[in-house]
Amino acid sequence: MDWQSLVREFVTLFVVIDPVGSIPVFLYATASIPKRLHKTFALRAVLAAAAVLAFFLVAGQLLLEAIGLRLGAFQIAGGIVLFLFALSMIFGEAKPETEIEEAENEDLSGAVFPLAIPSIASPGAILAVVILTDNHETAIAEQAATAGLLAVVLLITLLILLLAGRIVKLIGRTGASVVSRVMGLILATVAVDAVLQGLEQVGVLKLAAAPF
Repeated sequence: MDWQSLVREFVTLFVVIDPVGSIPVFLYATASIPKRLHKTFALRAVLAAAAVLAFFLVAGQLLLEAIGLRLGAFQIAGGIVLFLFALSMIFGEAKPETEIEEAENEDLSGAVFPLAIPSIASPGAILAVVILTDNHETAIAEQAATAGLLAVVLLITLLILLLAGRIVKLIGRTGASVVSRVMGLILATVAVDAVLQGLEQVGVLKLAAAPF
């Protein structure tokens, strides 16, 4: 895997996980918890998210193949879902606001919900890790590199959560919302690229390009 592919995958994972966008969710979830437990809380949330994402990274494609679906079709569907997810980040309520509202409505807070799922291990992140690890197109070493990048992004997420209090004072909740929307724009571009790759894999783009 060349450095451009590594950068692309890193950006994709960073965007879909959106560590900065999870800051307000973390602050809400830990509002009633003593500060001395915040580190443990953040660590448990990141580990729970890592377990979910690692499962789909390893077994996601196997599950698809077990029910007879091609990865190309999943890439197209996943790209469309990622695009819709990106649109919701750009035009809808900001990610933190939505997830905090859900937590308030359900009267739930904790490391697993809403922080680990759906804030860190979001549907977009789950789809992304499956799309990035095609068992037929990528070698084990490349999939291991993707897993390593995922670990790096999750480590960054943990560090950001541990510094959440300082960061929110610096950029404010509005700043976190703006960052989330910018991430959505980047994610929309990544989603379109995933659809194009899926179309190419199933042969649609090659057939369309043949007459020219």
